[in-house]
Amino acid sequence: MKAVGVIVEHNPFHNGHFYHLQQSKKQTGANVIIAVMSGYFLQRGEPALVSKWARAEMALRGGADIVIELPYAFSTQKAEIFAHGAVSILNNLFVDELCFGSEDGDIDSFKHTIKFLDEHTILYNEKIRTFIKQGHSYPKAVSLAFHTLNPNPDVLDLSQPNNILGFHYLKAIKEQKSSMKAAAIKRIHAGYHDKESTHESIASATSIRKRLLEDQSLHSIYQYVPESTYHILNSYFKEYKQFQHWEHYFSYLKYKLLTGTNEEFKEIYEVEEGIENRMIEIVKASHTFYDFMEKLKTKRYTWTRLQRICTHILTNAKKEDMQFALETKKAPYLRLLGMSQNGQQYLNKIKKEIDLPLISTVAKLKNPLLSLDQKASHTYTLGLPSPLQTKQLYTEYSTPPIRLDTPH
Repeated sequence: MKAVGVIVEHNPFHNGHFYHLQQSKKQTGANVIIAVMSGYFLQRGEPALVSKWARAEMALRGGADIVIELPYAFSTQKAEIFAHGAVSILNNLFVDELCFGSEDGDIDSFKHTIKFLDEHTILYNEKIRTFIKQGHSYPKAVSLAFHTLNPNPDVLDLSQPNNILGFHYLKAIKEQKSSMKAAAIKRIHAGYHDKESTHESIASATSIRKRLLEDQSLHSIYQYVPESTYHILNSYFKEYKQFQHWEHYFSYLKYKLLTGTNEEFKEIYEVEEGIENRMIEIVKASHTFYDFMEKLKTKRYTWTRLQRICTHILTNAKKEDMQFALETKKAPYLRLLGMSQNGQQYLNKIKKEIDLPLISTVAKLKNPLLSLDQKASHTYTLGLPSPLQTKQLYTEYSTPPIRLDTPH
C-alpha cells in the first residue's frame, strides 16, 4: 500500500481541503491518506474552532484514512519547527510522498529555492540579522532578506504563507534525510488570508470562520463545506452553543497576566525582551482580546507571534517544556485520533516496524510533550460553557480513536 501524507489544521474542513485530499491521491497514486493534524491550539496561536475530535472526524469523512495529532510543542511553533515535527511523524509512518497546498503549486520552484538559499546561506542570514536589528519582525526580516538577494524567476514568492510552509516541509525532509518525496498542489479560488469569498463553492478557512463567528449561523457556510462537515459543525454548535475563539479565553489570560510574577513569565516559552511588562500594562485597559491585540502589536512583534505568546502564557508552556521539540525537531510518539477501515489495514501492516510508540489513549505513555498536550486540552476546556467543562475535561483521557467503518 502506498501512503501519501498531508499536514493540516482543518479549522474547519472545507471544500478546498476536500479538493486537496482528492488531488493528493490522484497525483501520487496512493492508496492511503495520512493526515497530521494540529490539536486544540494552532500554528497562528489560536484555539481551534471546534475540538480535535470533531475536526478528525471531518477529515476522515472527507477522505483521510489516518489522523495523527501534531503535539502542542510543534503545532504552536513558527514554520520551521512546525514542519519538522509534522514531517517526522509522516516519516515514522513510512509515508512515500508528502502532498501540500501552496500558492505556487510547482514543486520545482521549491527545489530551486532551497538550492538558491543554500548557495547564499551566509549572506542571507547576515541580512536577516540586519533587518531584525532595524526593528522588523522575523517573518518580515526573512522576506526582505530574501528579496535583496535578487532571486531568479524560478524561485518561490516566500511572502506567501503556504509557500513558506511548503519550503520548510522540503527543508525538513532534506535535513531529516528522509526518502519521502514531495508534491505541491496549487491553491484554487481562495487565498489563505482571504476574509471574503468570491467563488460559489470554495472559500478560505479564514473567511468561513469569520462567517461562523460573526453570524453564529451555519447557513452562510453551507456551500463551502462538505455535507459531513456541515453536520459535524451543526452537532457541535447544538451541544456547546458556540464555536471557540480567543474572546472565550481572554478573562483567563488577563488573570494570568495580572497575577503572574516576573520570575514566572521568564520561564514561559517565547516571552522575551520584557514583552510581559508591555502586555500587563495594556491588558489593564483592554476589554476584549481583539482590543488588547490591536494595542499590543508592533512592527517587531507580529499578531501571530503575539498570539502564540498569549497561548503559551495561557497553557503555562515553559521554555524547558518545549526544549525537546527545539533540540530534536522530531515527535517522540504518534497519537492516533482516528482511522478508516483502509487506514486500520495500513497500520496493521506497518505497526511492527514503527519505532515510536503508537498510542490510542494518553494513559498508555508518560512523556513531557504529552503532558503539554494534556495541559492544552484542559486549557481549551475552560472556554466552553461551564456546565460542559467537567464532561469535556475527561475526554482527553477517555475518548478512543474514531473508527470510520463506512467507505468515504
